[in-house]
Amino acid sequence: MAPTQGPRAPLEFGGPLGAAALLLLLPATMFHLLLAARSGPARLLGPPASLPGLEVLWSPRALLLWLAWLGLQAALYLLPARKAQVAPVSALAPGGNSGNPIYDFFLGRELNPRICFFDFKYFCELRPGLIGWVLINLALLMKEAELRGSPSLAMWLVNGFQLLYVGDALWHEEAVLTTMDITHDGFGFMLAFGDMAWVPFTYSLQAQFLLHHPQPLGLPMASVICLINGLETISTATGRKLLVSGWWGMVRHPNYLGDLIMALAWSLPCGVSHLLPYFYLLYFTALLVHREARDERQCLQKYGLAWQEYCRRVPYRIMPYIY
Repeated sequence: MAPTQGPRAPLEFGGPLGAAALLLLLPATMFHLLLAARSGPARLLGPPASLPGLEVLWSPRALLLWLAWLGLQAALYLLPARKAQVAPVSALAPGGNSGNPIYDFFLGRELNPRICFFDFKYFCELRPGLIGWVLINLALLMKEAELRGSPSLAMWLVNGFQLLYVGDALWHEEAVLTTMDITHDGFGFMLAFGDMAWVPFTYSLQAQFLLHHPQPLGLPMASVICLINGLETISTATGRKLLVSGWWGMVRHPNYLGDLIMALAWSLPCGVSHLLPYFYLLYFTALLVHREARDERQCLQKYGLAWQEYCRRVPYRIMPYIY
């Protein structure tokens, strides 16, 4: 069946010029973070201390391992099991049919490209990247144990926090079907690179930093960090009614606030001597503010006057009394 034409949406991410810039900026940023984490100065801003040779950047063995990893995940995806169903129609994404090849390549034209019942976007959205993130963290923990005799408390905290986060995401995998990535964005470079490269390598930045820059962490501070990470959060509402009580009566996107609190807890075990481990918190703040603005536009189109009334009754977007 040919893809159906979705409604044309306004261009996002700065249009074709912004998309072209992000095509270069995102991989460059990821490589910079990886190099900075293992360098002596560990500078978030400024050039890395040294650049690796081509023999370090390219490894046929690493490519084979990556392909084997994708093959294993694809095989597990195809196993008969209870699986949430995505839209049966391969429609054109509202934000990805501008006619500009660079912009469409970045955002993706098709909403759910698939072969038979293998949905590429749904497959890539969680499992390969999130499980890969946990495995990278575990490998870094084991490497620290090899170098120093045992993993540090900070490394244990980072691994434990992020393992809980990934485990919760996989346990509630069907919830991803209500997210903007699935319902609105096409499957282009943004999601493919984000799911397969940015998530496992950038989200493991704290563990990479701790391997090369061990930080002392006492039990009292560790207990405070655990308390911060354990603050109760709530998931996104998926019903048609607009909640105006509880957390949703305080801010319009309390789940985003929960994500930011967890991001802070993941960074605190790395101490405060370097800005680099806090890149995730800074990046996620910018990401969620941008995503919240996209959410607001879509909710206004979907709910109309009801959304305007909701905004009047709940004036704060993410942070009570601040934003």
